[in-house]
Amino acid sequence: MNNTEERPQSPVGAHVPVAGGMATKGLAYAEKIGAETVQVFVSNPRGWATNGGDPAQDALMRERADLPVFVHAPYLINPGTPSEETAAKSITSMEHALRRSAQIGALGAVMHTGSAVSGTREEGLARARERLLPMLERLGEDVPPLLLEPMAGQGQVLCATVDDLVPYFEALDWHPNVGVCLDTAHLFAAGHDISTVEGMRQALDRFGEVVGADRLKLIHGNDSKAPCGSNKDRHENIGRGHIGAEPFAELFRHPVTAGIPITLETPGPEGPHAEDVATLKKLRAQA
Repeated sequence: MNNTEERPQSPVGAHVPVAGGMATKGLAYAEKIGAETVQVFVSNPRGWATNGGDPAQDALMRERADLPVFVHAPYLINPGTPSEETAAKSITSMEHALRRSAQIGALGAVMHTGSAVSGTREEGLARARERLLPMLERLGEDVPPLLLEPMAGQGQVLCATVDDLVPYFEALDWHPNVGVCLDTAHLFAAGHDISTVEGMRQALDRFGEVVGADRLKLIHGNDSKAPCGSNKDRHENIGRGHIGAEPFAELFRHPVTAGIPITLETPGPEGPHAEDVATLKKLRAQA
């Protein structure tokens, strides 16, 4: 793209640790790795317990208007489950993540799209509709968008490919406060061969056609330890996996991804993360 000055620049960053203080530790880590955007957990990612946070830390996060912040909801959340107990805990946990997102000034809360566990995808989507729509209507505009993250295609997942997003959005009546977080490793595992620039372009083209660029709010930039179509969620550092570094340059050229923040979820700690951030910044400069 020749007239790069007209294209919004995509900030590059990573998921940052928050133990010891979301702002105190998380923002310090972000600075060490050169992050321009961050993703955080606001509760145990592998549990159901919630907490009210620390008002002082929340205020420090809100003050960083220069640093786009996103929240990742706990992995256990599954709105498509046939278990009413798990469903109830899922909605409580997701609502907590969205409310905490508002308190720290986050731009969205990422949720894995979930699984039917048993039965058909359609049955799982119907259950997701029954549970998510009332929550979205109840919260209204008081919270940032719920960001659907398609999964790697394992088991009875409700959404993995770009096209799978369409019935999911239809189930939610294309609710205005629902967006998307695309994970490159998940796309690759689900069968989108984005290991070439052309492959990445085709996947993004398809997203623009069937979902719409306006729904894309965040990208998880991850290489993959597993091959294309493996349905295995195995993240790798940029350029060291089956995707390779070069295709990530398309994220800084394609119209669908213009200005969209990119957060890494690659293996750490800060040394490898800083290297990955630097790699993406180099690709951005070249694009």
